[in-house]
Amino acid sequence: MQSNPYQKYQQQSVQTASPGQLIVMLYDGAIRFVKQGIEAIDNNAIEKANTYLVKAQNILHELIASLNHQYPLAADLARIYEYMLYQLINANMKKSKEPALEVISYLVELRGSWVSASKSSLITAEAATHG
Repeated sequence: MQSNPYQKYQQQSVQTASPGQLIVMLYDGAIRFVKQGIEAIDNNAIEKANTYLVKAQNILHELIASLNHQYPLAADLARIYEYMLYQLINANMKKSKEPALEVISYLVELRGSWVSASKSSLITAEAATHG
């Protein structure tokens, strides 16, 4: 049982989110963890860097698992996610922030695309129910 109001809010947000919103939440988490990993690398906090970069990798694994392979775009996204995983592993092994910075740029761009897609699908759904 969760007693922290913020945790309850987070749980409620996840339970009521649309699939598109859930994907955006995953991107938000990945971006946050990569940024924290970079900060830990900058501070020479090796264990923290590992923890945060592994959390970001776990989110990428979740994004890969959530792909719907009925659409051709899924194969392209899978390749992008795999490349980002490779870069995060590289950043973690070498404790180098450059590969992680590259990953953030991709995550931010893809997140923006998902936000746009979610808004347009929401508009389409609203038009269908109100039209």
